[in-house]
Amino acid sequence: MPLFHHRKKLSDDTMLNGAKVVTATHPKAVVSEQFRTVRTNIEFASIDAPIKTIMFTSADTSEGKSTVSANVAITWAQQGRKVLFVDADLRRPTLHSTFNVNNTQGLTTILTQDKIESFRETVQNTSVENLSILTSGPIPPNPAELLNSHRMNKLIARLREEFDIVVFDVPPMLTVTDAQLLTAKVDGVVLVVRFGVTTKAAIARTKELLDLANANVLGYVMNDATGEAEGRGYGYGYGYGYGYGYGKTDGNGSK
Repeated sequence: MPLFHHRKKLSDDTMLNGAKVVTATHPKAVVSEQFRTVRTNIEFASIDAPIKTIMFTSADTSEGKSTVSANVAITWAQQGRKVLFVDADLRRPTLHSTFNVNNTQGLTTILTQDKIESFRETVQNTSVENLSILTSGPIPPNPAELLNSHRMNKLIARLREEFDIVVFDVPPMLTVTDAQLLTAKVDGVVLVVRFGVTTKAAIARTKELLDLANANVLGYVMNDATGEAEGRGYGYGYGYGYGYGYGKTDGNGSK
């Protein structure tokens, strides 16, 4: 299957069916432990300046950012942290599908109607203890403007007061400007790359954009690090690393 069509199939499937939250459904599985390793490594990377707001992005579509962000958010909640998971991908949202909830109100509702002080009316609880979610809400005609607004700054400030960790799932860096606009508003950024799919050129360009935005890049997650997505029971494996490129060592000690 051509790469473009393969990416679109994966992206459409996630939008319709949501991300696989294996950390909630199979917390003792090996891959769940890998997500906990990612969480731990993020905490090590932020030892000098505690991270309260963190965004997960990717270079392009269908690289697993929604799956990674959802599962890492769940591991923080399972650790006893008060977590809010925000769908800030206002173009191709997936969070409502992942947790099977209504998306008639969400982030866009808060921002367009200036409901920052009453944001809790829009936040939804989940079956995972300590984990709340804020879906995207209706897809707006001006996603970048909303995310770069003063209201978004005010909302993030309120969320920092109310939660221990706020996790943002944002659009890919190379497709739209949304993610780049948000980097200055959060404490840290994690880049998700898919083994055998994300090109070195795409990673290099993404790094340039993150550097231009003065992003605090905590590291990257190598999605499907085994390169055996089609043959694994869950369809993915993960490693965590610092820097960019396929020659770096991941969190499991492999290349």
